Amino acid sequence: MLTNSPKGTKDVLPDQIYKWHYVEKAFHDICTAYGFKEIRTPVFEHTELFTKGVGDTTDIVDKQMYTFEDYANRSVTLKPEGTTPAVRAFVEHKLYAEVQPTKVYYNIPCFRYEKPQSGRLREFHQFGVEIFGTGDMMADAEVISLGNDFIARLGIKDVELRINSIGCSKCRKEHRAALREFLKEKYDDLCDTCKGRYNRNPLRILDCKSPVCQGLVGGAPLMIDYLCDECKDAFEDLQTDLTAMGIDFTVDPGIVRGLDYYTKTAFEFVSNNIGAQGTICGGGRYDNLMEQLGGPAIPGIGFGLGIERLLLVMESNGVAISEPSPLDIFVAVMGDNAKKFGLGLTRELRKQGLSVEMDTLSRNIKGQFKYADRINANYTVVIGDNELAEGKASLKKMSTSEQRLIPIEDIVKEVKG
Repeated sequence: MLTNSPKGTKDVLPDQIYKWHYVEKAFHDICTAYGFKEIRTPVFEHTELFTKGVGDTTDIVDKQMYTFEDYANRSVTLKPEGTTPAVRAFVEHKLYAEVQPTKVYYNIPCFRYEKPQSGRLREFHQFGVEIFGTGDMMADAEVISLGNDFIARLGIKDVELRINSIGCSKCRKEHRAALREFLKEKYDDLCDTCKGRYNRNPLRILDCKSPVCQGLVGGAPLMIDYLCDECKDAFEDLQTDLTAMGIDFTVDPGIVRGLDYYTKTAFEFVSNNIGAQGTICGGGRYDNLMEQLGGPAIPGIGFGLGIERLLLVMESNGVAISEPSPLDIFVAVMGDNAKKFGLGLTRELRKQGLSVEMDTLSRNIKGQFKYADRINANYTVVIGDNELAEGKASLKKMSTSEQRLIPIEDIVKEVKG
């Protein structure tokens, strides 16, 4: 039916939008405190950006992208994640020529074709941060710290930070060989997707969501045991930096992350309060992504955080978000002259910074009072032709039903006072 939203999408109605405004402002505030600036990228990009950047061995590229041809037969894709478009913008606009590092954040819609479930939709919304231009583990610690502080600021508890290192192109070669050897006798039992990953990127098999594949990879060689000296030192530096910042963490060698571009640092903030164990924030380092996309060899680090899932976690934690302030004034009128004056008064009160409404359905005075009560107006100003002639208005405080006659010019002072 045309009156049903597409499967996997969700309307955010006026009585719920204040929760989104709350978390959006909190994210903006903490990013600003950390020195990040907002970036906005298009909703769709050239498809090749994601096949090259995200990687053709990932579920996102293999199964989940919303890809189509435009009228000029160009393949475009609704963006499934935020890092690759941010990197593309960084390269295209030569932001690398400016003082580094570059620190950006974004609040974007993303699109992935997958089975809708709690906290996971086909159109979902994501907060993200990226730091470009430094390979120092202090940047990794800062990104993790921002995520940690944001989650704590929202009042979310029972969240565990898990970190891992997935190495670099040098130390992965030995691990890939060991992983292929481990999986060789299990190859026939792998799902079709993982059979395709076996030669191209066997590390992705460890991240497969198939229960069968998850059972087959138990006891597989761990990347953390194959780290080269550079990656090992970097991982130790990260742990030292996080400890210096007072941030608790657990080393989890099983963290792989679902995107091909990650190198070295990989991390997740995991909550046990959304019905099942779930990641509410995840990210990592991607030192080769910019070069893969045709830019200079500049490293990066960042994370993504799903807003829908975040709100579920807040709800399960019993975090109360205050509803927006009620309407300051409802202007009720009786008579044609009072109506004309009320229109001008309403506009003038809004100029004074007050939230004001006036009836647009020609209700009688009783109906106007009832409506003012239903929309939670703090005050109702009543103006009739007689009051208008006297230059006065009746001001009613709705919470106490106290009502008195005041000069019209005193309305703003009375309400603000």
